[in-house]
Amino acid sequence: MDASSPKDFASRLSTVADEAEAVLKRLLDDAPLSGEIVRPERLLAAMRHGTLGGGKRLRPFLVVESAALFGVAQAGALYAGCALELIHCYSLVHDDLPAMDNDDLRRGRPTVHKAYDEATAILAGDALLTLAFDAMARTDVHPDPAVRSALVLELARAAGIGGMAGGQMIDLAAEGRFDKRRLDNKEIATMQAMKTGALIRFACRAGAIMGKADTATLARLDAYGVAIGQAFQIADDLLDLESDAATLGKAAGKDAAAGKATLVATLGAPGARKRLAELVGEAEAQLAPFGAKGDILRATAHFIAERRA
Repeated sequence: MDASSPKDFASRLSTVADEAEAVLKRLLDDAPLSGEIVRPERLLAAMRHGTLGGGKRLRPFLVVESAALFGVAQAGALYAGCALELIHCYSLVHDDLPAMDNDDLRRGRPTVHKAYDEATAILAGDALLTLAFDAMARTDVHPDPAVRSALVLELARAAGIGGMAGGQMIDLAAEGRFDKRRLDNKEIATMQAMKTGALIRFACRAGAIMGKADTATLARLDAYGVAIGQAFQIADDLLDLESDAATLGKAAGKDAAAGKATLVATLGAPGARKRLAELVGEAEAQLAPFGAKGDILRATAHFIAERRA
């Protein structure tokens, strides 16, 4: 694919999103699996509400496209990407709760706790988190159990205390909920690398792990993931500052109101855009050895930095 063709990139992103939606629907089917007793209707409905029918599925896309660099079968990479997406969706369900970000809208629809109730939303997030590791451990992902084990381990660390969950804790502290100390730019970057970047970084590493890449090549995909993860958060913070709820499908302007620690707040919008351009350049540099095979991932870096919703 020519990375200079936005239409081709958009078509590819949309195709993978549709394929991911189909896999997620199968994972959230009514029928209980071996070892399960029954899937409660209300819980399953809330899980579907928080997962299906929206989103660009960027994280599954990154798994699929990073795996494609190594000739990994798309079906397995897509399944791994959907396991990762379940983690992402659980985090959104919990982030929206009154005790966290207290949001009423997500992707233009009522958040799970608004559509159902808070207790159901908590359980829906718990169940999505658990289902993610169920899915990642399956042979659908990869025939080699060592590969699946490595993916499960890395996903747990990306999502847990030293990754996404830990980043969310630092973010809450930075709002002044527990103390009044403000984060400096380095601390903000660390928090964002955990809260947002860890799952994006994992998505890029996952493809290399599935392709059994050598250490140097894995390091390149890792560095690419770190760069686009930071770019994603800066772009997201700019959108919160400059866009509106109708465009975003969720409340806008909440970061400043909540006193959230962001690089946009400390660098200003022009400085943040300069940093975005630097991050895209860093991401592209990591893909140089892949030649034309890296065009889709190059286009992805630009898409992340330039998105409007």
